[in-house]
Amino acid sequence: MTEPETDIGKARPATPQQLDDVLLAMDVVDTLRHREEFVLREIDDEGREAELIDRLREIYKAQGISVPDRILKDGVAALEEQRFAYMPPKPTLSVRLARIYVARDKWIKPVTAAIVALIAAFASYQIGVVQPQNARAELLRVELEETLPQTLDQLRTDILTLSEDPSADALAETLYQDGLVALEAREANTAKQMIADLEVLKSDLSRTYEVRIRYRDGAQSGIYRIPNDAPQQRNYYLLVEAVDPRGNIVEVPVRSEETQTPHRVTKWGQRVSQSVFNRIAADKTDDQIIQNDVIGEKASGQLQPTYSVDTPGGVIIDW
Repeated sequence: MTEPETDIGKARPATPQQLDDVLLAMDVVDTLRHREEFVLREIDDEGREAELIDRLREIYKAQGISVPDRILKDGVAALEEQRFAYMPPKPTLSVRLARIYVARDKWIKPVTAAIVALIAAFASYQIGVVQPQNARAELLRVELEETLPQTLDQLRTDILTLSEDPSADALAETLYQDGLVALEAREANTAKQMIADLEVLKSDLSRTYEVRIRYRDGAQSGIYRIPNDAPQQRNYYLLVEAVDPRGNIVEVPVRSEETQTPHRVTKWGQRVSQSVFNRIAADKTDDQIIQNDVIGEKASGQLQPTYSVDTPGGVIIDW
């Protein structure tokens, strides 16, 4: 009787295995895995490997499948070597990245939404905060380095060209220098205030008007005051207003002799001598009209009017 062909104990062929052999070996491994208790009991006993192969042969024979012993032995060896078992890869960076990519359906939508929200927030911050700040900073730079210096220079030049009053020249130079100091300190608001004062000075210099005594509609035309420090003395004032060539009452700068502070007013009390006061009072008494109601004129280029009547100076602003 011919003994069955067996490859037990023989070396594995060096030639490449055919696909059918590989598939059979995989099936053997699968069969062994499905009989886990049997495998654990038998596979640990190396002396009984031949018996394990015999029993595998019987299992396949019962299924009508003829499997060569070399395939059975290869299957047992593959199980021991875990050749066809899935071995999870080591948790390297590339493996982690691959797993993240595979699970992208779970995280890609919330991550995309978060990225879009971050981009929107960044854009809103840029548009709503950063860009306005940059625009304001650039505007301030242009003002401090270009606009305001040019305006200061131009106003100073205009005033010095227009002025025929040394006091106006001195005031213009003071305001101009104060403006330059403010620009050097990057104090734009202070520089703008100096410019505003120069513009007022220029307007005051260029304006022309007459100083007229007020008497229309029963208006009071004069008063006198008794100084606190000289109770035996009287100071006389004509109540006047500034009228431009078009007949408009204009605002002019004056300094109160009682408070020693500057004001801009449309009417004030101009101090005059007692003889002038009495003459104007007599002129008004006969018909309530003052025939010669103009007592001074302010020419272009001058800050203060020139008076045609005797006036020791001094102004009051309330009575």
